[in-house]
Amino acid sequence: MEKHIKTPLTKDEATTLRSGDMVYITGVLYTARDAAHKRMSEALADGEELPFDVKNNIIYYMGPSPAREGRTIGAAGPTTAGRMDKYAPELLDLGLEGMIGKGIRSEEVRKAIVRNKAVYFAAIGGAGALLSKAITASEVIAYEDLGTEAIRKLTVENFPVIVVDDIYGDDLYSISQSKYSTK
Repeated sequence: MEKHIKTPLTKDEATTLRSGDMVYITGVLYTARDAAHKRMSEALADGEELPFDVKNNIIYYMGPSPAREGRTIGAAGPTTAGRMDKYAPELLDLGLEGMIGKGIRSEEVRKAIVRNKAVYFAAIGGAGALLSKAITASEVIAYEDLGTEAIRKLTVENFPVIVVDDIYGDDLYSISQSKYSTK
């Protein structure tokens, strides 16, 4: 099913998203990869605030290439989500409502998605130049010293993703494997 959503993403809206749905997101996304997640985890352990409120927000696991002249951002493809698995449950428990990446998630993350009524979306790997066309603004908001791994606030319009893991425990990769595998 095709759906259009706006951020912030509420729990009520997350209940309407099912594994396999094609979704177009309009609004704000935040980017963070490995190094930024590590710093956020350290900040939480030290009792510090995060650089943005994760509640009802979506983190896109992405590190862009430099923007060409006249462009908002360079190629903006997804990073392998599993690299953030050790940090994701804590952020989900703090109210993070969605994540965008590529690849499978650990069982612990999938349980945290269900527990928190959140969603994991996949963006198409290798399509960073195409995905960048849906980004209308990009601003570094934290950890500028990390370069492409700095946390950015992106404004997006009809950013295309697919629901992989939904609040009901359905996982698109598992469903597809069992549907198409041969015995």
